[in-house]
Amino acid sequence: MLRTLGFAARRYSTAAKQLDVCIVGSGPAGFYTADKDRLPTPFGLVRTGVAPDHGDTKNVTNQFTRIAQDPRVNFFGNVTVGRDVSYQELKQLYSAVVLAYGAESDRRLNIPGEDSKGVFAAREFVWWYNGHPDQQHLPVDLSQVESVAICGIGNVALDCARILLRPVEELATTDIARHALQQLRSSKVRQVHLCARRGPVQAACTPKELKELVTMPSIAIHAKPSQLAVSESDQAEMKAVRLKRRIYELIANAAKDPKPGATRDLYFQLYRNPAAIIADADNQVQALRVEMTRLVADPERGTKAVGTGEFVEYPVQMVLKSIGYKSLPIDGVPFDSKQGIVPNSAGRVLTGVNAQKDSVVPGLYVCGWLKRGPTGIIGTNLTDAEETFNSLAQDYLSLQPAAAGTAGSGLKQLLQRRGKHVVDHRAWERLNSYEVQQGEKEGSARIKCVSLDDMLRVAHPR
Repeated sequence: MLRTLGFAARRYSTAAKQLDVCIVGSGPAGFYTADKDRLPTPFGLVRTGVAPDHGDTKNVTNQFTRIAQDPRVNFFGNVTVGRDVSYQELKQLYSAVVLAYGAESDRRLNIPGEDSKGVFAAREFVWWYNGHPDQQHLPVDLSQVESVAICGIGNVALDCARILLRPVEELATTDIARHALQQLRSSKVRQVHLCARRGPVQAACTPKELKELVTMPSIAIHAKPSQLAVSESDQAEMKAVRLKRRIYELIANAAKDPKPGATRDLYFQLYRNPAAIIADADNQVQALRVEMTRLVADPERGTKAVGTGEFVEYPVQMVLKSIGYKSLPIDGVPFDSKQGIVPNSAGRVLTGVNAQKDSVVPGLYVCGWLKRGPTGIIGTNLTDAEETFNSLAQDYLSLQPAAAGTAGSGLKQLLQRRGKHVVDHRAWERLNSYEVQQGEKEGSARIKCVSLDDMLRVAHPR
């Protein structure tokens, strides 16, 4: 069963022919596609993935709101594709279907102890502090945690580290979930270890997010000189890609700054590959064991990390896995389980993983992480959506208009017959206004409803 983030339907027309397109997913990829969830709330990653202290990034929802208010767009929230309606039914109702439901699963470390208490996917932790209904009850008890290990060094890992180490009152005015704020107020976390298989030059984060973290006056940055040593291969990478040099310089320079007033510590544990999670008799995390690595030449990726046979342990009480998200398949749609994407050519869904570029599923398209994998930033979805939209536009003559009584009206009737409480854009606006009003009472951006029952109660008042 696929769990989507709600979806929208958009009508495209010319004097000759009108097309109705169903977009499965209401995150950035879905909205950018509509411009050219299973949850009652739209905006996907922007609402539940962007860190609460990144309010400027969330402003993209203003653009998405204007799209949703277009009379040609219908928003169907609180609908799960695969449970409430099938892909096959959507295909019959619409001229075309665009899959843009993102990634709701995680890559595993596949090491001993991974299922111990206190081990979470970074996605789960992000959803927890952002108020996603699925993770409101994540068993996080920061009053019992002094040290945290984060496996990975991408932007999501940096977000998690920053939320754990930032002075809590700086978060009180944001839209962070209230249960997370309460936990952070009682937090004993003083150390975070960022563990990466490779070195600083190969870090997957972006300079902007890294600079924000390492320049915070309350956080002392630590990185051993031996882990900052630069090889000839590193020098070549930094010369070829300026951003890699910038990332290296940010880490190296921050490690030289003593920050005498700092009250928290961030350790860059580079060339360290997670090997095992050590737990006590109650299966509670006690330490992360890592194997030291070195880089060797690789014909496909340039370099790869290989183990040296030397191990070290870091005493920690919580481990976050930030090594990548995975998309989930949907019944009836080709899926590449190895890459976690729907096979496609410029957004046109192919008939199989190894299919030729001209062997496409008529009227079926894909966008966003489901199309390319969990890479890039929110803005990356704009370019991605443009490519998919252009493919759809090129196929205009071969696509058939939806029959009378189908498309949006047909889907609405189908869901009504099944007793589904759909949240449309007007209902979402009621929920949005309520959350903002509640936030104003406490001096914060908003106070999110974090349970489906509360969302639906506000969206559909009796």
